[in-house]
Amino acid sequence: MSRELAVVLLSGGMDSTVCASVASLNYSLAFLHVQYGQRTEKKELECFYKLCNYFKPEKILIARAHFLRDIGASSLTDVGIPLPKEESGIPSTYVPFRNGIFLSIAASWAEAIGGSKIFIGVNQIDFSGYPDCRETFIKAFNKAIEVGTRPETKIEIATPLINLSKREIVELGMKLGTPFELTWSCYGEEDLACGECSSCSLRLRAFVETGFKDPIPYRKR
Repeated sequence: MSRELAVVLLSGGMDSTVCASVASLNYSLAFLHVQYGQRTEKKELECFYKLCNYFKPEKILIARAHFLRDIGASSLTDVGIPLPKEESGIPSTYVPFRNGIFLSIAASWAEAIGGSKIFIGVNQIDFSGYPDCRETFIKAFNKAIEVGTRPETKIEIATPLINLSKREIVELGMKLGTPFELTWSCYGEEDLACGECSSCSLRLRAFVETGFKDPIPYRKR
């Protein structure tokens, strides 16, 4: 019996890769990667290709949304805005409505190829305060997909990590055999992860709490 097809939004980061591991348990995979002018765009694409070789999805799509760099207002896309080491409130690394745009692309592709699920690794526990990572946003977007697609189209957003801490995400990934060595989380560097940006800090702390060693190289642990 053939499996249903799931679109997985795969950035190449830790959370999206654990999400891909979860999706692979029950679905055939279609990997979607979005380039949007982020500082580590080249490194994330490299990780995406390595993860494709590992998971061997049935389909891949690389979408380009560089208008997000033109829109600006985020330290991930504007090198003139310094990356924060600590974040509070809605931080400068928030890219305005990024997940809404990514999910729109994913929904369009899923409808075109007959996908029934969209997996996205959003998290509202140990996260950076982004409004488009919250469960209320995902519920609203599920409704938008329902009313904005053909009547026979049935697509649902799956968020298996949304209520997990970073430590729990690492533990789940280790249980599922997620290839963390192929992932990248640093916001600013592409050779050695800085170890100091908020994303590196969350990741490193999670690995320390689990007792596992983070397998990627850092300039400063």
